[in-house]
Amino acid sequence: MSLRSALSTPEGKRRYVRRLFATIAHRYDFITVALSYGQDRRWKRRLMALANVSAEDRVLDVACGTGDLLFAAAPRAQQAVGLDVTLGMLQLARAKAQTSRRTVFVTGDMVALPFADRRFTVVTTGYGLRNVPDLPQAVSEIRRVLQPGGRLLSLDFNRPANALVRNIYLVYLTIVGSALGLVLHGDPNTYRYIPESIRNYPGAKGVAAILEQRGFGDVRVIPLLAGLMAIHTGRRL
Repeated sequence: MSLRSALSTPEGKRRYVRRLFATIAHRYDFITVALSYGQDRRWKRRLMALANVSAEDRVLDVACGTGDLLFAAAPRAQQAVGLDVTLGMLQLARAKAQTSRRTVFVTGDMVALPFADRRFTVVTTGYGLRNVPDLPQAVSEIRRVLQPGGRLLSLDFNRPANALVRNIYLVYLTIVGSALGLVLHGDPNTYRYIPESIRNYPGAKGVAAILEQRGFGDVRVIPLLAGLMAIHTGRRL
């Protein structure tokens, strides 16, 4: 089955993403730096500045990966919880973590969050929304676990609206991803998932529309890297 076919249905995408991230977990930090031209940490610092986490906040970082956003929030928050569907990612995050009673790791799926309603005041995610098999459902789940007025902040790739720019961008990511996959994993298809996932992604404006449709207000899109990346912010109504 081709990669595009594997991603054509929610269940197919769910299975593919789980296998992929289990495979690449040990290379994840390197890849995020490489594909962001070294800007990944700066973008995450900007997201956390926008989050403005305080000692009263209960923070959930979904699709937490190896924990960059989680560890940035933990020293300032009342509690910081990291959730990821990939056990290997959480194992790497735990290895990086400093001992803290306010930091908790949970294995779970963004489309069915294992938390009570209105549990958190802040939800963050880095490169998470693009990877879920059902984006509207994931947004609804995030809203459910946020208390009214709670903040959502997301960093991810954008899908350029201009067809020419989009095609050049996707070709570039395909070439670079194939080279990295061959060098790091012996398989050029490994990181071709990224441009393929962007093809089916609604883009920054589309994600903003879904946030508004699913009960978020004050939705903002903050473009990064000339609009090739974006931060979304919003508040639960």
